[in-house]
Amino acid sequence: MGNFTYTAQNKEGHSVTGEIEAADKAAASELLTKQGFKPLLIKVKKSGFDPNNLQFSWLKSKRVKTKDLVIFTRQLSTMINAGVPLVRSLNTLNEQTESDQLKTVLASVAKDVEGGVSFAEALTKHPNVFGPIYVNMVKAGEAGGILDDILKRLATQQEKDASIRKKIKSASTYPIVLLVITFIAFFALMTFVVPRIGQIVTDLAGDDAVLPLQTRVLLGLSDFLLNYWYIFAIVLVGGFIVLRRYLKTKGGRRNWHRLLLKIPVLKTVITKVAIARFARIFSSLMGAGVSVLDSINVTADAIGNVVIETELKEAGKAVTAGQQLSEPLGTSKHFPPIVAQMLAVGEETGQTDQVLIKVADFYEEEVDNLVESLSSIIEPIMIVVMGAMVGLIASAVIGPISELSQSIGTN
Repeated sequence: MGNFTYTAQNKEGHSVTGEIEAADKAAASELLTKQGFKPLLIKVKKSGFDPNNLQFSWLKSKRVKTKDLVIFTRQLSTMINAGVPLVRSLNTLNEQTESDQLKTVLASVAKDVEGGVSFAEALTKHPNVFGPIYVNMVKAGEAGGILDDILKRLATQQEKDASIRKKIKSASTYPIVLLVITFIAFFALMTFVVPRIGQIVTDLAGDDAVLPLQTRVLLGLSDFLLNYWYIFAIVLVGGFIVLRRYLKTKGGRRNWHRLLLKIPVLKTVITKVAIARFARIFSSLMGAGVSVLDSINVTADAIGNVVIETELKEAGKAVTAGQQLSEPLGTSKHFPPIVAQMLAVGEETGQTDQVLIKVADFYEEEVDNLVESLSSIIEPIMIVVMGAMVGLIASAVIGPISELSQSIGTN
């Protein structure tokens, strides 16, 4: 097998270029013809360094943006609904997308589908782009002959999920920036301002003077940062690396998520986001015809919190034992009673997916309101924290100077 670059003409008469993998030029030409192209020029792709084709690929992200995936999903739904064959739809969207990574993935998916592989199975080869939720819903859509409708549901679900993530990210950006500014300001004060003021205090007080405890601690910390800054840097970077690796372990992730659920305000945000995500995804999967157990397992993996995920999977075991999902969720620590009650209504009426959509809408609105209120609360809190830090430093270094100046004045 080798890689070939080609120039071909599509069915609309437009010239297109790209790359294709085949055994030889003849096989590449045959493959392009099957895909609906008229080959004009096929050349073996040259290997080695070519400064004219330098792409700086290491600077480019290999992740497909949610926006690009949503656009692709909606367009594919429209084309399938219009009766356009799947392979042709994939090739057309491959030409139109602006994402280089998505182009590569769609070319591979189209090739697999053309070779006889099901659409869902072709998607499973690209887990970084198409997650379990996407694959399971497509599989159900193919089985039920309603792929276009399922793709519409998928696009809506992706947009809602991306909207929640964007709002939370936006709300957390401001306090993070303030924390970074606070840290930089503290470091600058301790390494530039405090040493000079400390020298003034020492000169005025003399070597035998006993300075207040907070002043001695502050001067000692300043001296340590000036003389042993590399130890501080090693501990800081090393601690970050160790913490990051620990959080990637199963136990570390579980402990971290358990800790987050114990922080009062943060617990409310995380819980409501998880419930909104559960309701939206579970509703989409049930509406697509996915079985209850598969829907529970897939939804649990997408919740975003290991503790709530485990609780949902335990509820799945109860469903396997013959219970309705609303029963174990009714005794849940993290799912409010209203969720179980609404779910029970859906189970009784056979409209679980429609009921859960209303639950998802309600909790998504709750998350919006909560994030907005948190944004207005965080700002004054961070200002108070920065003011307290500056005030502590000021009292530690300015206080002794004031006392010394008064004693000098009385003498």
